[in-house]
Amino acid sequence: HVQLVESGGGSVQAGESLRLSCAASGFSFSRCVLLWHRQAPGNERVLVATITRDGTTNYLDSVAGRFTISRDNAKNTLYLQMNSLKTEDTAVYYCATRGCPGAADAWGQGTQVTVS
Repeated sequence: HVQLVESGGGSVQAGESLRLSCAASGFSFSRCVLLWHRQAPGNERVLVATITRDGTTNYLDSVAGRFTISRDNAKNTLYLQMNSLKTEDTAVYYCATRGCPGAADAWGQGTQVTVS
């Protein structure tokens, strides 16, 4: 079955960096569009970054230039490198899939990022 497991969250000071990982299994990882979303307390879930099958990336304006989404198809792993973190980046971060052939869109369980 489709499974996404995030890791790498934690508590950091403003200006520091974190790298989130999302380990995937149960579907054709390389054939999917992959996404990172985040949800801060009391707010709706927001799309942060997208990477297509051919590696094209898009970012939320407020993270562009600080965050980098990448994928390693050989390891079935999605990453989000987050640099120059700000307090407003505090949220639960979720990885997700879109448009995977033969599989429904899926979400991970989320990983907490706290910036103080």
